[in-house]
Amino acid sequence: MSQVNLHEIIRQQQEQLAAMQAQIQALLAAQGGTGGGAERTGPKVEVATPAIFNREAAKVGGFITACRLFVRMKLRGVMVEEQVQWVLSYVQGGTADVWKENVMEELESGEVEYESVEKFLIVLKKEFGGGEEESVKAMELRKLEQGGKTMEEFVQEFKRAARGSEYEGRPLIEEFKRGMNGGIRRKLMEAENLPVSIKNWYRRATALDRNWRESRREEERLKKKEVGGGKQELRQSLPRPLVWQRRQMPQQATTGPAPMEGVERTNAVVVRGPGQGAGVPPR
Repeated sequence: MSQVNLHEIIRQQQEQLAAMQAQIQALLAAQGGTGGGAERTGPKVEVATPAIFNREAAKVGGFITACRLFVRMKLRGVMVEEQVQWVLSYVQGGTADVWKENVMEELESGEVEYESVEKFLIVLKKEFGGGEEESVKAMELRKLEQGGKTMEEFVQEFKRAARGSEYEGRPLIEEFKRGMNGGIRRKLMEAENLPVSIKNWYRRATALDRNWRESRREEERLKKKEVGGGKQELRQSLPRPLVWQRRQMPQQATTGPAPMEGVERTNAVVVRGPGQGAGVPPR
């Protein structure tokens, strides 16, 4: 087959796929209408279409997830063959076009028949994943560390990396143990009954991390309370400053000299002895 004929076939197939996409959109619009059935009162759900897939291994997982979601939400009642062709319409560029052409020929000739679109997506992943995606996932998993994240955050991140990495069983548990903080790992290893499954490791590590963080918060709260209480006790123990006040003596009705301000007057009798002058107290 010449290069010109190959390009012409690809062009024709792309036109057919474009026409099929238009038919699917028309079918979706008809399903969203009210003709012949009860009126649909639920909200219309918008689902994003997948991005064009050009056979990059790192993007195959995201492409399959987007296709799976759209098929479940919008193409549930469509025939499997049409669902497969809809997915193929987003496979474009380079050698991906050649592979798409071969699949289209097999479908038209009846050589291949997929029981479900999920079976086709598995074939697509094997074709373009080529083990490279698993290697990327495994490398990402080996680099994960808890650090300052909570255990809940670390577990969710670890699960995402473990999905598709082909890690399972004991190797998966060992990677999880390696990535968690040393204090939590030692507490779990010192326990009498070690977790067996990865789910038990997730659950017990999360509970232990949560208790540890709650204990730290309680210690900080008590420390602040003790510091505040000590300052209050210190303020209460300090002596009050003395305040000297000057007395105001009542005005006297006598015409004699005014008494000294702030000095109390007394009616004490001064006894003069021999040889003592007036106003001199006895010795």
